[in-house]
Amino acid sequence: MESEKKLDEMIDPAKLKEAASIAEGVLGQLDSILLGRPELHKMVLVGILSQGHILLEGVPGVGKTALVKSLGELLNLGFNRVQFTPDLMPGDIVGTHILQEKDSGKREMTFEPGPVFTNILLADEINRASPKTQSALLEAMQERCVTLLGKTRELPRPFFVLASQNPIELEGTYPLPEAQLDRFMFKLNVSGADADVLEEIITTRRRGEPPMPDKKLEKADLDMLFEVMDAVFLPKAVAGYISRLVAATHPENGSPAKSVKEYVSYGASPRAAISIAEASRAHAMISGRPTVGFDDVKAVAEHVLNHRMILTYKARFDGLKTFDVINDILENVSDTGVELGRDIEIAEESDA
Repeated sequence: MESEKKLDEMIDPAKLKEAASIAEGVLGQLDSILLGRPELHKMVLVGILSQGHILLEGVPGVGKTALVKSLGELLNLGFNRVQFTPDLMPGDIVGTHILQEKDSGKREMTFEPGPVFTNILLADEINRASPKTQSALLEAMQERCVTLLGKTRELPRPFFVLASQNPIELEGTYPLPEAQLDRFMFKLNVSGADADVLEEIITTRRRGEPPMPDKKLEKADLDMLFEVMDAVFLPKAVAGYISRLVAATHPENGSPAKSVKEYVSYGASPRAAISIAEASRAHAMISGRPTVGFDDVKAVAEHVLNHRMILTYKARFDGLKTFDVINDILENVSDTGVELGRDIEIAEESDA
């Protein structure tokens, strides 16, 4: 009955078409500002429409900061940037209390909001700060609020943390704790540009400076995108597929993927299933579809799972990456729920 009721409340096709057109316009502008990264831009927009936080990983100079700044300009939202360094303190992010003297001569503690009180917070090179400072964002990312001296203050809505980090092999980096990684919906790898893109940059852009956006999004347009995305229908069969994918990341669940049993210590949390479901809705909406399909799930799953699975030391010795395990899971978890690999193993055990 609930599914039938939901189907009766399907999105107005005209509204869906308008939302997809607006999203396409944002992507088109991002593609013209930052060259050669259409798939990355699409995933970043999917994360924003899902109201999730995004972690961008890549070596310095590949355009991570420029991407977030351009997105802030396009969406016409409040934007603050914090450069994370080893000496950065939690108060430099969330704010602090300052003793001020009033006109009456009386002194009072006054709260001075930190840069986290904005819509888009760029946490630049987040893994160059100490773990104590990194953890200052935990409450803000999960609860969208900040608590200091027993008082909780709400953050502006919408609120996103878009963080950049250097690969942990680089000098002066502190790996993010698992609890904080889990609060990021996506971890997206940003690679270097190819020769054709580099040639276009140096021949069309002096000093490599990207152009300003031609058109900024109105608040009503952004609200409409959120509204339409929330109305995208998630069929029960697709929800079951998402659940099986996340369950298959846990070796104790009897995963159909052999690499999970051999190379995974800890699988993904329930937040992974929630993130895949929300991101799949946004991916379907951008494509102009009112219903989530299996292909939408497969398009976003690797970006949701790649930072939530902890591999064993044996995986490092054997040169296995997280993406290899995810691909194994996607290949062995079927859309229908009939796990062929597991059925073959059971049959072999029966014959034995």
